[in-house]
Amino acid sequence: MAQIAIYPGSFDPLTKGHLDIIQRAARIFDHVIVAVSNNPAKKPFFSLAERIQMAELVIRDIPNADVDTYSGLLVDYLKARKARILIRGLRVVSDMDYEFQIASFNRRMYKEVETVFLMPDEQYTYFASSLVKEVCRRGAPAETFVPAPIARLLRKRFSPKK
Repeated sequence: MAQIAIYPGSFDPLTKGHLDIIQRAARIFDHVIVAVSNNPAKKPFFSLAERIQMAELVIRDIPNADVDTYSGLLVDYLKARKARILIRGLRVVSDMDYEFQIASFNRRMYKEVETVFLMPDEQYTYFASSLVKEVCRRGAPAETFVPAPIARLLRKRFSPKK
């Protein structure tokens, strides 16, 4: 049976750190699903359709990865996709406390789930989507933080309106 791994997130926007995690996971597991969260309570900067489009553009060269969306409980999505592996990225030590709580909670609700923590390349450890949006809003070059297709969307979004 193929090992399906789910990498969930809001990906608002998807950063080079996220892409690094996706590439690492794709080398380990048979199939990786980048699961874009549909949680309007988070008030995302980009629409769900835009976030899905960005993810699809960025992973199109990874043959064993695809993009999907989910809402509701992540464990319900895992069960529906017949997946037992949950990928989570750890950038810095402070991420571990939160991620440990979430992993424990998920295991309580779905005992078969295994959370696999992957660290991005050290050059991406400080890349958080919220910080990326903020520095790009203030004029930083988006290509430093996000793949080229996403950088174009960020520049367009932050360009002065005429």
